[in-house]
Amino acid sequence: MNSIILNIVLLMVGFALLIKGADYLVIGASALARRYKVSELVIGLTVVAFGTSTPELIVNLVSSLNGLNDVAFGNVIGSNIFNLLFIVGLSATILPITVQRSTIFKEIPYSIIAAIVLLLLANDHLYNESRPNSISLVDALILLILFSLFIFYVFKNIKNDDPNIQVDHKNYGILTTLLFIFGGLAGLIFGGRMSVNNAVEIAHSLGISERIIGLTIIAAGTSLPELATSAVAAYKRNSDIAIGNVVGSNIFNIFFVLGLTALINPLPYPITFNTDITVLIAGSFLLLFFTYSGRKAVIERWEGICLLLCYLGYTVWLIIS
Repeated sequence: MNSIILNIVLLMVGFALLIKGADYLVIGASALARRYKVSELVIGLTVVAFGTSTPELIVNLVSSLNGLNDVAFGNVIGSNIFNLLFIVGLSATILPITVQRSTIFKEIPYSIIAAIVLLLLANDHLYNESRPNSISLVDALILLILFSLFIFYVFKNIKNDDPNIQVDHKNYGILTTLLFIFGGLAGLIFGGRMSVNNAVEIAHSLGISERIIGLTIIAAGTSLPELATSAVAAYKRNSDIAIGNVVGSNIFNIFFVLGLTALINPLPYPITFNTDITVLIAGSFLLLFFTYSGRKAVIERWEGICLLLCYLGYTVWLIIS
């Protein structure tokens, strides 16, 4: 029992290092970008977006290099489900979220396409029964190409976006900036290793599969930056940031995080994740439906509560099954 408590404490410390590391990396990278006259909007759409997804990226790289494929897939798929059902649900429960037309007709459908592409690429047996299921090097390149198209779309539409994106505005000297960047990277690396190692120890001690740990505890832990960003944005009535942060993160996680992970080390795919990807796709369509229901493109409080209940039901089903 004492060892499990220690693992839980170290897991929390690992999550804290991940979150603070991502925060410091964003501060340092933003300061460096401003030093070279990069606009605040571009910083927000690139550095900040990347920063909130670095916990998922580092955890995936650590998991992949240690052969923990269940944790790698569980982290990305679980994070996306957590983002979609829990974070959007909580944000809408705080205050109803107004959704832009571009989000309804472009970003949310693109996130649905991302999940479907992952399902098709991972299930190689659909095309050749003798081939093992995996995200191969070719699959990784496809994911990264699709991510590049998304980034191209974002920059193409910069002129139509609201430039009110929260980034750090302080000016730092070059030494302080570099300390932020390298300190942030160190926090991410050590936090990632600590989180994965202790989550696996907890799973083994309690007889829980690494898949469940990846889909729940690690997924929620690495999604804390998105949770904080969207909850605060919803409270401040910044609906664009509240919903855009989640949808963008989901696209980022599948196309970039999984793509880069598999590019470095191809990932064998456990077929049990098909059910979880199906939940992700169904949840994405439910979100799309909620944006169409009613007279305005608004996710109401009762719809947010529905999303939260869906996440609760999914989590209970995972534990029971």
